[in-house]
Amino acid sequence: MTDATGPVSARRMRTRELLLGVLAEHDTVSRAELSRLTGLSRSAVGAGVAALLAEGLATEGAGSPAAAGRGRRAGLVSLRPAAGVVVGIDFGHAHITAAVATAAGEILAERTDELDVDGRPNDALDSAAGLVHQALEDAGQRLELVLGIAAGIPGPLDVRTQVVRAPTILSDWVGLDPADELGRRLGHPVSVGNDADMGARGERAFGAGRGLDDFLYIKASHGIGAGIVLAGRTYRGSTGIAGEIGHTQLPGATSWCRCGSRGCLETVVSITEVRRQLTHVLKTGAGDVSTVLPPLAELAPNSAAARVVTDAGRTIGRVLADLVNCLNPAAIVLGGELGTAGAPLVAGVRESVDRYAQPASAQAVSVRSGLLGQRAELLGAMATAAAVRAGGAAG
Repeated sequence: MTDATGPVSARRMRTRELLLGVLAEHDTVSRAELSRLTGLSRSAVGAGVAALLAEGLATEGAGSPAAAGRGRRAGLVSLRPAAGVVVGIDFGHAHITAAVATAAGEILAERTDELDVDGRPNDALDSAAGLVHQALEDAGQRLELVLGIAAGIPGPLDVRTQVVRAPTILSDWVGLDPADELGRRLGHPVSVGNDADMGARGERAFGAGRGLDDFLYIKASHGIGAGIVLAGRTYRGSTGIAGEIGHTQLPGATSWCRCGSRGCLETVVSITEVRRQLTHVLKTGAGDVSTVLPPLAELAPNSAAARVVTDAGRTIGRVLADLVNCLNPAAIVLGGELGTAGAPLVAGVRESVDRYAQPASAQAVSVRSGLLGQRAELLGAMATAAAVRAGGAAG
């Protein structure tokens, strides 16, 4: 035991960080759940919650009598809504969207720009800063009132340095620190993470991942990535590149990938490849020669087009079956542009998971479409910004 500058203070700060991180990802949590999700003792949770209540960062209300036993009502802890706004930024491969929202997630204004994000990083960062200022003006807000800003980028960040390191993914971004670059342009701290991780956080806060502590979020778009949530926390791996399933090599696939290898998953089932196959099917199928593809969500069940998507789901599911065996998740949430196809994609993934995963693991996992569509990453950035404003971990 030492004074406030020693180990006791450091331990309290770690407890505070763990509690804020869990509270940022849940609407309300009991003290018992806080103990389970953080691994902290009940006494440590009690002291930590008391400190958050005293700081005005959290509130505690009565819960269910059954949860506490013997008729006593269990307290439910949640973050206190803050006055002010948060900003979320979503970098796609070919677009940037910035939105201003309340700390509770209500969007007040939104701006989008289309450009080559992968090949023009400085232009993309300049555009993002401009979109933030435009959205703030549209919402009638000032930068001084912003509680937190967070962004998702379509590539891995080194969690130790926050610098883009992978030379085969976002190669023109290598050596850049996006958080520092955006912070300098905006004059405000920015938290930056991988887009699939942001999508997982969005679905967990507002969509199909609500109430789940162990699940995989699959962003299937121009690339394919996974956001992994384990024991209530985002798992990024030792350097931040966990979840890059798009570069899993498939037997028999020979197309060159942007990473420099042949036969990667995303060369077979990216949205670009699926659109190519759909165009072929719709042009040659009986009675439909339209060159304009319908939205994936509107594909007729059992149509030739739906079968193309189901086959893509089977291919993705074959890769996911190995993750199901390794991680034993409760759910697979399908997002991204391909994820909007709904039932046909779910059916294909389900079929392969049932076929290739161990029966006990396959039976334990549900396969579902995301509820937020292509907005999961943007909403996840907002949830991250809301957590940052309270001093919690970004993910």
